[in-house]
Amino acid sequence: MAISGVRPARSADAAEIARLQLSTWRTAYTAVLPVSVLEGLDEASAAQSWIEAIRNPPTAGHHVLLGVERDEAVGFVAFAVFGATVDIGPLLVEPRWGRRGNGSRLLAAATDIAKAGGATKGVAWIPEQDTVSDAFFAGSGWAPDGRVRILDTGDGELREICLHTTFSD
Repeated sequence: MAISGVRPARSADAAEIARLQLSTWRTAYTAVLPVSVLEGLDEASAAQSWIEAIRNPPTAGHHVLLGVERDEAVGFVAFAVFGATVDIGPLLVEPRWGRRGNGSRLLAAATDIAKAGGATKGVAWIPEQDTVSDAFFAGSGWAPDGRVRILDTGDGELREICLHTTFSD
């Protein structure tokens, strides 16, 4: 039986988080992000950004959690609690570790921390074409709220939909 869990990310995890992020995007987002964006991703720059996010979060409500299985990093979630709302940022599990409960553990840990910080609802923005994330969040009680935003990737636009949920006790 595999031992799995979630823990707060440490500065030493930044390079692995960057690797997980870029590997997952390059594997799962080939139909979502332009090829030029995927090819232009720089692991060292991403790692530096994650070091900053972990060491110097913008507020006390910002968090990065790491999912582990058998002492190997398998995914992560970044999120921020703003008053009664938690904004779930990237929640990514490397595809080879998918369908093993890692994403659910990450989401549960993030919402537990958010609820302890006073959050009563959650929002998450996902690419409109990301049917896997949409199904994952739907399975956890999240649903589209009708909002759409368009991001400039530098090589085209990326449409994202907003998902939301209300936490029960």
